[in-house]
Amino acid sequence: MAGATTLLTSQSLSLGSPTLSDIAPPRQRRKEARPQELLDAALDLFAEKGFAATRSEEVAARAGVAKGTLYLYYPSKEELLKAVIQQRLSSEIAAAAAQAASYPGPTEDLMKEVLADWWIKVFDSPTSAVFKLIITEVRNFPEIAEFYVREVVEPGKQLVGRIVQRGIERGEFRPVDVPTAVLSLILPMIMLCLHKHSIGACAPALNEVDPHAFIRQHVQLVLQGLRR
Repeated sequence: MAGATTLLTSQSLSLGSPTLSDIAPPRQRRKEARPQELLDAALDLFAEKGFAATRSEEVAARAGVAKGTLYLYYPSKEELLKAVIQQRLSSEIAAAAAQAASYPGPTEDLMKEVLADWWIKVFDSPTSAVFKLIITEVRNFPEIAEFYVREVVEPGKQLVGRIVQRGIERGEFRPVDVPTAVLSLILPMIMLCLHKHSIGACAPALNEVDPHAFIRQHVQLVLQGLRR
């Protein structure tokens, strides 16, 4: 009987069953999850109340930790907002840029799959609140404004600009002023996110357009103007 038990144990280990050393204690798993929980709580509160009106202890309370714990990860409310921007937008723009750089197909397909899909993902997530937060708050926080321009605005414009320029160089798009085309693509998307977290949040009945359809049709409309 003891031999059979030993054999079963050996078989279980050989099949990849987790050992005690593979299973993180609940406290350790909780500690590893805290930065994300704090960022999620911060974005929710910043979107609801505004950055200036949100207190650090409110963020900590929503995340279920002490205020001192919040400061272990993010020493100030400004650093917390920067981390939200970096995670929610900067890293996503970098990922989209990497995808665009290795895309093998036509530029029109690239714009539909990368640009349109990226904006749909942003709109459907809490990330869409960042645009309202920045536009309404940054005038009083110049450091945050500079960080946002450096981490989001410039990389985003460069990404879309490279896509448009790619189409021109490949003979797929007619020669156009690239910076103007970039703004034509981006600004309506930002307005859609602003509407979601302003008028759309207060009066949902005024949401007359399906946002996914709007995003795809908007990209298609600009593409029609870019085609040779």
